[in-house]
Amino acid sequence: MVNFNGTLVEDSNQISIHNRGYSYGDALFETIKVANGKVLFWEDHYFRLMASMRIMRMEIPMHFTMEFLESQIQDTLEANHLEDNNARVKLIVHRNEGGLYLPKHNTISYSINVKPLDSDVYILNTNTYQVDLFKDYFVAPSLLSTLKTNNKAINVVGSIFANENALDNCLLLNTNKNVVEALNGNLFLVKDNIIKTPPLTDGCLKGVMRTQVLNIIKKLEDFELLEMSISPFELQKADEIFITNVITGIQPISKYRKKEFKNEVAKILFTKLNTMVRLS
Repeated sequence: MVNFNGTLVEDSNQISIHNRGYSYGDALFETIKVANGKVLFWEDHYFRLMASMRIMRMEIPMHFTMEFLESQIQDTLEANHLEDNNARVKLIVHRNEGGLYLPKHNTISYSINVKPLDSDVYILNTNTYQVDLFKDYFVAPSLLSTLKTNNKAINVVGSIFANENALDNCLLLNTNKNVVEALNGNLFLVKDNIIKTPPLTDGCLKGVMRTQVLNIIKKLEDFELLEMSISPFELQKADEIFITNVITGIQPISKYRKKEFKNEVAKILFTKLNTMVRLS
């Protein structure tokens, strides 16, 4: 069952060929983890969505409160018999039909779909996880690049490249040739007692899990956090590199080209993340 503007339907046939998200990528989405029926990090997801809608000049309905949207998510979970279970939720907001590049109006519609997940807590994957740079196309270091929109061509082509080259993921560069993120999450690099992550001004996604991990790191006395540009040369010198997103949590990278990495800091952060989830 899919939630389309508050109505639960059997499938997504409510979406027309003229949908602006389909025609122009004129849409935003949030991918949300639900653990035992609890929507995780919902406040961060909600405020990111509201800020993104304002940047995209979408009209925010008066009833689009945090409580309303959470209730719509819960209704969709219940309709799919997942109200007390673990799930992946995708909330999509698109501008309504009309116009070409210039829309006729800025009103919006939304849809919610859900899929079951196996686990409530995050599970650390310590299997071999190999990455390389994707250098065919580059991310523009602009505010629009930080939004979770339907414009994901570089992520699609990069994922195909990774699959063709037996890689688990790829790292994206911006037009200044700095490393900004992975195909499906934000990037963190550990060297000695310094943990670095690219700043939003480099064009990386303003990830919800990035926010959680930043908050955890800030409380660690033994490490210094830097939001600074990362050059490709730093990857080879790092002690650890890991990727973050709300579904996986923290994914350690074990190999970049010929360099192999540890995952000790990732384990520390992972434990604290799961403690946060259990207490939420």
